[in-house]
Amino acid sequence: MLGWIYWASDWIIRGVMTPIVVRRRQPSTALAWLAVIYIFPWIGLVLYLMVGTRRLGRRRALRRDLALRHVFDNRRSEVVKERVFRPDIDPKQHDIVRLAQQLADFPILGGNEAEAISATDKMIQCLIADINKAKSHVHLLYYIYENDETGARVAQALIEAAKRGVKCRVIVDHVGSRGMLSRMAPEMRAAGVEVVPLLVVNPLRILFARIDLRNHRKLAIIDGEVAYAGSQNIVNPNYGHKRGGKWLDLTLRLRGPVVHQLQLVFLEDWFSETNACLDTPDLFPPVPTKGEVPIQIVPSGPTFDVTNIQDLFVAAIHEAERHIVMTTPYLVPSESLITALRVAALRGVKVDIIMPKKSDQRLTDAAARAFFHDLIETGINIHLHSGGLLHAKTITIDDAFALVGSANFDTRSFQLNFELTLLLFGQQVTDLIRWCQHGYMERATAVDRERWINRPKYLQVLDDLAKLLGPLL
Repeated sequence: MLGWIYWASDWIIRGVMTPIVVRRRQPSTALAWLAVIYIFPWIGLVLYLMVGTRRLGRRRALRRDLALRHVFDNRRSEVVKERVFRPDIDPKQHDIVRLAQQLADFPILGGNEAEAISATDKMIQCLIADINKAKSHVHLLYYIYENDETGARVAQALIEAAKRGVKCRVIVDHVGSRGMLSRMAPEMRAAGVEVVPLLVVNPLRILFARIDLRNHRKLAIIDGEVAYAGSQNIVNPNYGHKRGGKWLDLTLRLRGPVVHQLQLVFLEDWFSETNACLDTPDLFPPVPTKGEVPIQIVPSGPTFDVTNIQDLFVAAIHEAERHIVMTTPYLVPSESLITALRVAALRGVKVDIIMPKKSDQRLTDAAARAFFHDLIETGINIHLHSGGLLHAKTITIDDAFALVGSANFDTRSFQLNFELTLLLFGQQVTDLIRWCQHGYMERATAVDRERWINRPKYLQVLDDLAKLLGPLL
């Protein structure tokens, strides 16, 4: 009798879940979920309830909506009216500028200064130096703020700033910064530093929201005048798994009008978690406009109606005429992204993809390898970096513009995580980012086409099996 009940329940799950899974979902992702549910109905049901949708939770979604209206609509127009001006960029880039504004509603701003920092220690030293000089406020937003030596150094700088009367506000992802929240945050709060966890994980939320939707952004703003954005967290370079080696990141230190736009991103996340709308003149002080770098920001996440960061990457690839260089720790591309890369190579664009030989995610590495054959066959060069876990997320297009941010080239970044990407226009800044990319390439080995195609069959099969889970990674 129990056997019949179990058999019937399996088919009930399959029948009920099929129309739920296929509705408003990309076919490849839907097929991956249906495969899991049809083979393991109960396991598939539990997994889908936990991580199968983009539900943010009704209360948090309402807060995000309010943040957009209270923070963005009330302040954005004022910031833009006062400081926006149309920088002189190549007319060929007008299309992607319009697209980026349509996707994220931020205009391009000129007059910015951008410094690329590729060494973890240097970035932390610069950040601490700016915190030590802060007079008004320090805002930090990070996915990982670790309870380690680096985290302690930054915490001490924040504590000393708070004692000087500087408003220090820190928001960190609840999953990525668990150790810091339990061990370091109490001392910071006692000294006057406000520390707020983002997207708190509660087992009871499984019924109402997806618990693995994370805030993956990395952002720091000091006095509304200086900002840091890129791929680096507040963590020692040897963080986490050892198989990939020392983490290698790229962070931009920014000055100019774009800092105020980044301030708005922080204020939205702060409001969505605290319900407190920060709106004081010191948050948006006059900023210099003597820089020469036009910049446009594109925040993304599950509250957007479309996968805007994926659309931006695809459009950027289509803009290329001569050379594309990409760096990413994880390469599990969507069908549209891999098609854009293949088409670019077939029309004569040189495409170089640099990624770690080993990352901290074995399954993701295997899924990435399954894409190598199709990419190599169209003339795309894949370089496996062995000088550390390459964690920088960058794209350079010809000598025209670059993209730098927190988003990986995978489904999680495209659809699930809150991310932040910056477009930087002009040959000078593009050459700066590409110089960093070439440094990574010098410590990498190109994948040989013949050797790769002739790998043992069992390795190809294992990678192809991992690829089936690609839409879920």
